[in-house]
Amino acid sequence: MSQQLDKLQPRVALIARIGQDLSQYGLRYSHMGFVSQEAPGQPWRITHLLNDCGLATSRLWHEGLGNFFLDDMFSFDSLILIPDEKTQQALWPMLHDPLVLQRMHEPSYSVVSYPFSTLHQNSNQWPLELLAEALGGERIVNRDRAQAWLRANGYQPGTIKIGMLTRLGGRMFKANIAFDGQPGDRRAAGLIDVATVESVRQFMKALSIEHAEQEVVPVNLKTANSTQ
Repeated sequence: MSQQLDKLQPRVALIARIGQDLSQYGLRYSHMGFVSQEAPGQPWRITHLLNDCGLATSRLWHEGLGNFFLDDMFSFDSLILIPDEKTQQALWPMLHDPLVLQRMHEPSYSVVSYPFSTLHQNSNQWPLELLAEALGGERIVNRDRAQAWLRANGYQPGTIKIGMLTRLGGRMFKANIAFDGQPGDRRAAGLIDVATVESVRQFMKALSIEHAEQEVVPVNLKTANSTQ
């Protein structure tokens, strides 16, 4: 991954991983964060939101690239999304200012957090809202305004279908799953709207702010598969 980033040389990019198998929901990538360098030639570092081991809380992490792929990955394939130069320039100082990072962080975590509610936040919602702040400018000073900007600019959440028993089981037995905040009529129909990697990807394309994208498959895995 670092070799790919060295070739691409973005100032800031979004990077997504496959931490778990979400294929039953029509999703490939499960989690995304920002990647950047403190200065040219320095190691690449990831800034992202992580759930606290299945609890109903989260924290922001700024850590080495290798650590991003240590959480019991389902697959080591990954995706790099590079914003246009103007967006990169806006994001870089934000990613290196702890106060700005925390401004868009809600510690109450839910995997199925509704993207237009501030009750909870999931790991893809935080980078999406930080992206909204970078694009929306100085008037985006909190999550309410970030979400209003996203709605006004046509952001469409991903929709997953979850049956009633699954919803009840998740709410009762898993602390990091909370459906409150989801619109009642859609929740009753089993339609759950969430911030997904793919929805962020499509939003960037719709706004014409995606400069480039690249899917990365580790070379050793490709070699192993070719011999089977």
